[in-house]
Amino acid sequence: MRLNKLTVVFWVALSICTLFVIYGAILPKQLETVTQNITNFIAVNFGWYYLLLVLFILIVCVYLLFSRYASITLGEEGEDPEFSLKSWFAMLFSAGMGIGLVFWTTAEPISHAFTLTPLHKAGTQTAINEAMQFSFFHWGVHAWAVYGIVGLVFAYFNFHKGYPGLVSATLTPILGTKMMRGPIGGSIDVLAIIATVTGVAATLGFGALQINEGLNFLFNVPSNFGTQVIIIVIATILFTWSAWSGIDKGIKNLSNINMILAFVVLIVLFCVGPTLNILNTFTNSFGDYIANFFNMSLRIPQSGGEKFQWLQQWTIFYWAWWISWAPFVGIFIARVSRGRTIKEFILGVLFVPAVVCFLFFAVFGASAIYLQQNGIANIAKQATETATFATLEHFPLGFLLSIITLVVIMIFFVTSADSATYVLGMLSSKGSINPKGIVKVSWGIILALFAMIMIYTGGTQSIQNLLIIAALPFSVVIILMIWSLFKSLAIEKPRPSNKLFVSDDKFLQYRKSHQEGAHTNNKDLSN
Repeated sequence: MRLNKLTVVFWVALSICTLFVIYGAILPKQLETVTQNITNFIAVNFGWYYLLLVLFILIVCVYLLFSRYASITLGEEGEDPEFSLKSWFAMLFSAGMGIGLVFWTTAEPISHAFTLTPLHKAGTQTAINEAMQFSFFHWGVHAWAVYGIVGLVFAYFNFHKGYPGLVSATLTPILGTKMMRGPIGGSIDVLAIIATVTGVAATLGFGALQINEGLNFLFNVPSNFGTQVIIIVIATILFTWSAWSGIDKGIKNLSNINMILAFVVLIVLFCVGPTLNILNTFTNSFGDYIANFFNMSLRIPQSGGEKFQWLQQWTIFYWAWWISWAPFVGIFIARVSRGRTIKEFILGVLFVPAVVCFLFFAVFGASAIYLQQNGIANIAKQATETATFATLEHFPLGFLLSIITLVVIMIFFVTSADSATYVLGMLSSKGSINPKGIVKVSWGIILALFAMIMIYTGGTQSIQNLLIIAALPFSVVIILMIWSLFKSLAIEKPRPSNKLFVSDDKFLQYRKSHQEGAHTNNKDLSN
């Protein structure tokens, strides 16, 4: 059987996802009720589990960073990274956060400060100070640790140990080759596919809603399900075309372009917005984030009520979102990180994107809070999807920044779905790093239909429900992956290494030429 031949895993996973789409289309209200009941049960009975698990994952990542295994190469010994540092960071960011970051950078701090607050009374200075602190908490190292551990385990077993590119293959050291090649291994891969489809479709649903509301806000384009379907269809065509181009062309180029555009909006808003307020907010919030790190990580309100509702709607939702995205983002991060050491991988995946998220929240969130506090605009009354555009319109160049933001959201839409179709293709093609085009297109269509059903059955609330449900079973797989990693690392004999990051392509070419005995002159390096 050829590696790319359609597998049982592909057909089983595709069938389950298709049945869900049909169920949602025929009985949307029933689906909404069922998912809400399950979500409430999970939030009440497993909230403690999500909090402990994500903190445990973060501790594991930090341990590996300083352990004797940090010098192990995620590939063959001495292998160089495939992508430059710039392209690597761009792809990490585009795949790892994307639409969600643009969607929540304004809406979340405003909500924490003036609507449903985590600790103190809405609108007070204390609540406003805490708003950014909790935003940093949700989008910081906890999130990237979940992505990082799955990506690290996958890269280690796939590129360093030579195992197939499947989630089930990473569990071979603890469950055995025979078991992983049978129904249990196939079930684990199906579970990873379903978690990926749910997580990515949720993000596409958020993106479609925000693009529609942005177009409505700026150009009075109708805001309804029909418009959202058109947006999803157009985006599906774009990311399907990009998927055919492959990672080296499509995703890498789009990610580089999008990072530039996103930072253009960030820098311009920082300059034309309340600059001093942004700097003060960032500094104060970052300090509070560090000071209250463990308190936020393990906090469960014992009195219930609104404070527990806040925990359910925000922290538990986010931890579930990161877990459901973990197979997709983790595997994609692993794919673009081949050749990097464990130390490079953890430093790059855990800390750099987290700092970028902090900067975006500080600039957008502080600008929105500034408008609200000074009575310039009532951003808190805006819908989640329009909060960013409502904020930008009150600053110089606001309309232009809103247009660029729409473009950024659309490209994030394409890169997230493009990356996901690639990963889903791998998982359903026996781990092939070059899955067939028909497989990627099939998953692209399913992602689009999933996103439509999520919007049709209740918008953002339906999306949040499905994320929390899908994440619970895959969280058990993550625990097994960590166990498997340490069992395999125990017999490793890594070489010491002091390097942090391999810089860029020219340096790699220079080093490689010297390894081969060639002599590259200084003139070549300066070109």
